[in-house]
Amino acid sequence: MRERGYDIDSPRGGGKSKLADDAGVHRAAVSRLIQRQSMPDLETMRRLAAVLGVPLRDMLIRSGRLSENDLPIMAARGGEPDAPRLLSPEEAARRMGVPPELQAVFVRVTKAFLPQVE
Repeated sequence: MRERGYDIDSPRGGGKSKLADDAGVHRAAVSRLIQRQSMPDLETMRRLAAVLGVPLRDMLIRSGRLSENDLPIMAARGGEPDAPRLLSPEEAARRMGVPPELQAVFVRVTKAFLPQVE
């Protein structure tokens, strides 16, 4: 946060308020995250990660709630010849038996945890 120009150390909290405004989240969520009092919900984390220019995966790991082992980076399609083929979120939902009316939600949440492939 400091590297991105947010003064989160100020007693008046100007940097925290600015970050919250930029991300479109409540200031209390930013304060609780900084003080490690609670973990914001996934949408709040996604918004903060976007504003800070940090991949969501890194944000979750840096928060201390998950480890790199909890969120491994899988080989992308077309990578190593012996690497298992990765399922798309849509295919995973079907194979796991997610009800059709919930598949769109499953796919959206799943994609939030996948690394961005360029």
